[in-house]
Amino acid sequence: MTSSSPRSSIFLLAIRDQVKVTWQGKLRAPINGRGVYPRPFRDKLPIWIAIGGTPQSAARAGALGLPLALAIIGGEPARFAPLFEIYREAARRAGNDPASLATSLNVHGFVGETTEKAADDFYAPQAEVMNRIGRERGWGPTSRAHFDQARGPNGALFVGNPEQVAEKIVAQHKIFGNDRFLLQMAIGTMPHAKIMKAIELYGTKVAPVVRKETAKAAPAPVA
Repeated sequence: MTSSSPRSSIFLLAIRDQVKVTWQGKLRAPINGRGVYPRPFRDKLPIWIAIGGTPQSAARAGALGLPLALAIIGGEPARFAPLFEIYREAARRAGNDPASLATSLNVHGFVGETTEKAADDFYAPQAEVMNRIGRERGWGPTSRAHFDQARGPNGALFVGNPEQVAEKIVAQHKIFGNDRFLLQMAIGTMPHAKIMKAIELYGTKVAPVVRKETAKAAPAPVA
């Protein structure tokens, strides 16, 4: 379960640690001693903090000792790497071991049998969504040129054939040292059959390469 705001984080932590919860916020009626059922199958409900690029949010996640999910939907991903350092330093200062905290990169992308097919299939749905978000947040309209630049080696989009996408994921892992990677492919009105094919390519061709290459980079276990 992922939280992106301080108040929701506190509420989710209360649900994780207590069977009955009392809560008062601004957007709903108070909750007074309500039981939360069913309880998680695990000992504790796994809660992650999701951030988009705010240093304060990264530091809050580290101080709380919670895993961090960083969403990157624009710009150059490498520019976000300092957020992981802020997160780990905040964890250390709060007495939390950074090595025990997981990190994830969450991005937009699409896998096709060829680079050209992947780009052509993904551009229109991606542009529609980004333009809608841009109108809400004050961004300018996107274009095919912006899209093509973003799917390049230093851009935020992971779009291409399996080899290209795997190579880019591995390159970002070398920068971030992340434990997880989430590729959001169902953007806008993507046809179901194309999404299923992309998932197949991701699972059968991209993931094995990424696992193999990141395992090579992992430190050897202490004897």
